[in-house]
Amino acid sequence: MPDEYRTVAHAGTHETEVNRSRFLCALAPAATEREAQEFIAAVRKEHADATHNCYAYVIGADAAVQRASDDGEPGGTAGVPMLQMLLRRDMRYVVAVVTRYYGGVKLGAGGLIRAYGGAVGEALDVLGTRTRRRFRLATVTVDHQRAGKVQNDLRSTGREVREVRYGEAVTIEIGLPDAEVAAFEGWLADATAGTAGFALGGEAYGDA
Repeated sequence: MPDEYRTVAHAGTHETEVNRSRFLCALAPAATEREAQEFIAAVRKEHADATHNCYAYVIGADAAVQRASDDGEPGGTAGVPMLQMLLRRDMRYVVAVVTRYYGGVKLGAGGLIRAYGGAVGEALDVLGTRTRRRFRLATVTVDHQRAGKVQNDLRSTGREVREVRYGEAVTIEIGLPDAEVAAFEGWLADATAGTAGFALGGEAYGDA
């Protein structure tokens, strides 16, 4: 698994114009391939009168799923340059749909490649991206007396507190970079006089 990846900050649309053709690039985060396909279907429905609705998406932190469609444009002139732009920007879990309204001027293969790839690049610049970093999940178990101070200390030092559960003891789920696990265990032992429990879990991604 890569240590980090980037995704689009939020869903949105950015429009560009090339030789009187309008190119509307709709971008959205997509956790699964199904989410990506549902987004594509929604954009196609909204712009059913458009000349083309081309798309590309990348799912998985390791870019395991990559799909692209030219939707009637000459082969390799729309979906592929869109996909290449997403990959060049290290984008993951993201879907892009570029809707084209033909303006009467043919762009040629090179012009189409630049227009579709450029539409995605400009939309990423305008909408913004965010970095997601790989964390090791861990569970801290403390008594009720110390729980409040431990939570405050975790948050004040920028630790990601994912969940807090109250029972006979207080269980706090956190995310830690792998490189900080040993140092964190030492800090936790000092902060709780050795009374806290600590257990490592699996891996997940969180905002950097």
